[in-house]
Amino acid sequence: MYLLQDWIRYGDELRRPLHILPKVSSSSHIAIVGGGLSGLTTAYRIAEKRPDISITLIEKGKSLGGVISTWKDGEWCCDLAVNATRPHPAVWRLVDDIGLGEKFHPSNHAVRRRWIYENGKSHPLNPLTAIKIGPLNILRSINKVRKGGLSVDQLIPNKMIADAMTLGIVNDTAANVDADFLFPRLTRFGRNPAKRWSSIKRKIKQTYPLFTPKRGTVASFEGGMSTLVNQLEKQIGKLPNVKILLNTSFENTGQAADFFGIPESSVIWAAPVNNERPSNKLSVFVIGYKEADVKSVKKGYGTLIPESDIPISGILHESDIHGSRRAPIGHRLFRIMVPHSRWDGDNEEIRQYVRELLSNADPVIFEKIGERTIPSYPPGYLSKISNSDISINRIGWSFSGVSITHVIAEAERVADFFNNKAGGSA
Repeated sequence: MYLLQDWIRYGDELRRPLHILPKVSSSSHIAIVGGGLSGLTTAYRIAEKRPDISITLIEKGKSLGGVISTWKDGEWCCDLAVNATRPHPAVWRLVDDIGLGEKFHPSNHAVRRRWIYENGKSHPLNPLTAIKIGPLNILRSINKVRKGGLSVDQLIPNKMIADAMTLGIVNDTAANVDADFLFPRLTRFGRNPAKRWSSIKRKIKQTYPLFTPKRGTVASFEGGMSTLVNQLEKQIGKLPNVKILLNTSFENTGQAADFFGIPESSVIWAAPVNNERPSNKLSVFVIGYKEADVKSVKKGYGTLIPESDIPISGILHESDIHGSRRAPIGHRLFRIMVPHSRWDGDNEEIRQYVRELLSNADPVIFEKIGERTIPSYPPGYLSKISNSDISINRIGWSFSGVSITHVIAEAERVADFFNNKAGGSA
């Protein structure tokens, strides 16, 4: 059972399993496989807590960051994967600790609108949406999914809205996504706090070291999420007990253990596992306009498009959201999400749909900036990994969470093992 102070520190992240072997804390040398945000943050947190432990961070690519990358073209700036973080004190603590406070800003509080595109029209997503679905229907669904192992479409009794939400997070339709995995508080997955959540939230708000976020906002970095990765790499470079090994890959924890001559319990796996389970692919496009050419497009967070006959699943208003500039003065930038399950690879098809959804005007910039691969999280997934035996140390977005918040909070929880806290009090 976690103590109140643990819930204040980590919030709902305590509902997620932590697959860390307790004996990892007795290691003299730790190998972290995977140099994405999860591996970077875990290496930093352990190294600062235990300077007596030697740490090797291994990345199969030629650079660190994993899925975190930022596209730039002059004054245009857009993140390929996540572009912001929702409020959580673990993220704020990391930003403060590595000296990025001056480059970390809340989102535009006035820009909070979200829409769903259905039957040729955009409909706002707001508290009235719940009324349209029916409060009693929602309560029945929530009570039903609390028995565990069910899908998001069983939690949200409106297929279009449910699909829009899951497509925007994990690029999959709601029937294929575990409700516990995405919404553990609603489903009451895992351990529950001893006190009311409202009381815990009030205490959490008192722990933000930089600024207290306003309701409905997110926060992001000047220059995109790569700013965070670059600063972490810089700070890790100053730590004498951390070594970074690029262009090196291992198939499993056993290979890594043999290579370094350490016990397998001293290897922390922070990377995806090949062919572990099915995945979903999507392409990411950016499109920018002069403001006058998109003046009919309302300022907001973006539009979710669950209709499968449209190749675009979401349009994010990049230049509307952030506290720092993402487009030249007098322009607006949009990020276009295109699931491969809907699209045949023809870029001109995306241009055509963008004309219908945003503007007939010629864009200033239109470019495919990359692809993403997102693992599937089928119904029952979180229960499965929570109930499985812990045979190896396993962390990261591809395993137990998909958000920046998750991997940063998880890294701190892992580091707690090296202070004999084991991520909380038993």
